[in-house]
Amino acid sequence: MSEIITATKNEWLEARRELLKAEKALTHENDKVAAQRRALPWVKIDKQYMFETETGEVSFADLFGDKSQLIIYHFMMGEDWQEGCKSCSFWADTYNGLSGHLGAQDIAFVAISKATIRKIELFKNRMGWGFDWVSSAPNNFNADFNVGFGDHYDMPERMTYNFKQIDNIQMDEMHGTSVFAKDDKGNVYHTYSTYGRGLDATNAAYRYIDLTPKGRMEPKEGNPMVWVKHHDKY
Repeated sequence: MSEIITATKNEWLEARRELLKAEKALTHENDKVAAQRRALPWVKIDKQYMFETETGEVSFADLFGDKSQLIIYHFMMGEDWQEGCKSCSFWADTYNGLSGHLGAQDIAFVAISKATIRKIELFKNRMGWGFDWVSSAPNNFNADFNVGFGDHYDMPERMTYNFKQIDNIQMDEMHGTSVFAKDDKGNVYHTYSTYGRGLDATNAAYRYIDLTPKGRMEPKEGNPMVWVKHHDKY
């Protein structure tokens, strides 16, 4: 943290009001970006994806339940992984209780990973989570949405992640969030995806950390999230 600057209460209030102007401007700009996001065109999903759940296979349309909108978190947990990504778990710690509020806005929420449903259920139970989480092991869903790279992740050819080509992705699975919608005829459409730091806005802990004077105490080089652990390992 930089050198501490002290002030009187009135001086602090003046500085805080000045900051409030910037915060309000940022809020208004975020509203504009959200409107642009909602205005994106939809892309129809023609593939018939099937997913593993603890009660059997379900279709992509089934993931919506009785809702017309679906948010999917691409949770990093590959076929050979014994536990989920610790950074994805950092996000997932805020998902319990989320579905009821989203449901009131006609939105279903599901996490999807390439790992088998058995591995997912074991890790989910260990972490004490109750949100819906299914396996994409039977299909190419992860690869189609540029978060699954299988055995090719360490190959020299370029791969696409976060809307750009990247050389030598160091993981077989990456994280992201995608949004889908279903029309009155049951057709499913892809409406939005975000990856990398685009996910920051969906992490409640980061939002609170950013309010503090020390902020994110993360290294400036290398993996900034090296400090994060599964919540049962702190």
